[in-house]
Amino acid sequence: MTASTYSGPAALCAHSMDLMATGSREDFERVFHPQAVNREAAVEPPAARQPGFYATALWLRAAFSGLRFEIHEAAEHDDLVVFHVTMSGRHTGDFVTYQPGTATVDAAMPPAGKAFAITQTHWFRTRDGMITEHWANRDDLAMARQAGWVPPSPGFLLRAALAKRRAQNRSA
Repeated sequence: MTASTYSGPAALCAHSMDLMATGSREDFERVFHPQAVNREAAVEPPAARQPGFYATALWLRAAFSGLRFEIHEAAEHDDLVVFHVTMSGRHTGDFVTYQPGTATVDAAMPPAGKAFAITQTHWFRTRDGMITEHWANRDDLAMARQAGWVPPSPGFLLRAALAKRRAQNRSA
């Protein structure tokens, strides 16, 4: 389903899912409250932990080409909107995670070039026509399997170590 399928807060949140793949900074500023909280940002790059979700979108886009979120189900109650979605794309860039709340690189998954499609739920709070809070539940194990991260081959482990070193050098 697309954003035009919904109305009110659900339409706003559906639009935000589209923006993750293609939106500009200005698009994000029109949808996300300046103090919006992303409860998923603890292991994202430090810039993504600041209010506003544009840095999160850039982080995902750097790792995954053809990023897309297909909404299957939606529920809305007062200021809360929940979507059951499939996130899909192709792993074409390093996917770098950080130790929670720090700028220290935790892991870097080198691009495998493989397509993936995983289910997720996304939870949003809205106020005054803007998103104020987001959190999600993701099937990270399915993603790791589809992207070729697990079970890791010796070659993948070497490429992952090199990708982590590159990410650490960029963070320094």
